[in-house]
Amino acid sequence: MNMLLSRRNLMLALAASGTVPLVSARAAIPATSRTLCYIGGYNKHAPPGGAGNGQGIAVFEMNRQTGGLIPVTTYMDIASPSFITMSADSRFLYALSEIDDFNASHDGSVTAFSIDPVSGELSRLNAVSSGGAVPAHLSVHHSGRYVLVANYVGGSVGVLPIRADGSLGEPTDVVHNTGPRMPERAEDNPPGNYAVSDHSGSHVHMVASDPSGRFVLACDAGLDRVYVWALDIATGKLRPAATPFINLIPGSAPRHFAFSNDGKIIYILCEQDSKVVVASFDPRTGALTPVQKVSTVTSYFQGSTLAAEILLSPNGRFVYASNRLGDSLAVFRVSPRDGTLTLVDEVWMHADYGRAMMFDPSGTFLYCANQRSDSVTSFRINQETGALDFTWHFTAVGSPTTFAFLQI
Repeated sequence: MNMLLSRRNLMLALAASGTVPLVSARAAIPATSRTLCYIGGYNKHAPPGGAGNGQGIAVFEMNRQTGGLIPVTTYMDIASPSFITMSADSRFLYALSEIDDFNASHDGSVTAFSIDPVSGELSRLNAVSSGGAVPAHLSVHHSGRYVLVANYVGGSVGVLPIRADGSLGEPTDVVHNTGPRMPERAEDNPPGNYAVSDHSGSHVHMVASDPSGRFVLACDAGLDRVYVWALDIATGKLRPAATPFINLIPGSAPRHFAFSNDGKIIYILCEQDSKVVVASFDPRTGALTPVQKVSTVTSYFQGSTLAAEILLSPNGRFVYASNRLGDSLAVFRVSPRDGTLTLVDEVWMHADYGRAMMFDPSGTFLYCANQRSDSVTSFRINQETGALDFTWHFTAVGSPTTFAFLQI
């Protein structure tokens, strides 16, 4: 017993110094061929009112036949990793910390990890400022040379250079959005929706490049705009596109987006009025032209809800959106003619406050992170109809909000 305690104390000391990753008492991930699922969320280190029940980045092994998730280990040496993503080659994992006390400027942070290609184990490389307070989303630019960060409270987009070893440098650019004050609610709310979105100023909620990598787009939920920039790959600087942004319905709070596989259609999810705006995208100029708006809840729904996440199925035939408060998953069929959407089903997520969703690498299952239920639920996808069949697997995770999968 004393030997075990001494070894644990040694590991804790090494982890604090950055020498080894801090993990739970479970065994290291064995080197076998399988699918791993990394889940992040909120823990005790968070701004006032933002703390959660998570411990860090939890790792699970996926049962490829049933969709069940088996606990493996937890990396605890990170504050509130509410969004994580991987590099295209699966060599590195990047996790933001949704905090405002990383430095004297009250910024959040982004931590870089290397991924062992055989075991999937994470090793911390470094952590840098996100370029603003309380980041909410990050992505790797298609060039593989930058991590893009959306700073929600900071109202900014940060560009972080990726070094040769996968670690991150200080921001090469931080762009702050400005605009007029918007209303808390949109005019086209679902009936009886009392939920509001914060429109006190700029609140960037997602940032990512288009499929070509030529442009960078960001949803600003506070200003009700979608911004478009060109990224100078050599300098890491953002330059406004010819049309630098489009205005959406005041109060609608654009939150996340997903591109069609050919990059010519973008599906923009608005949080406050729970609508999807379908827009054409010109990959040459970055111009956005809205062509349709469709609800994420059926005409029968009444009450409070806030939309959260949107995904395009790997085959490009269906779009899925999650509704917090309403606790449902919307299933849309994509028109093969023009990419417009038809709502074909609204499915109970079997838990409370579903946020992020993610497909497993095979596209067989859809997973939903249910923040207030401290659980993950999963659904088997009908590849022909897009229908979701609940697997009856509940995975206990404290305040989950984000996923990343690794096939090894």
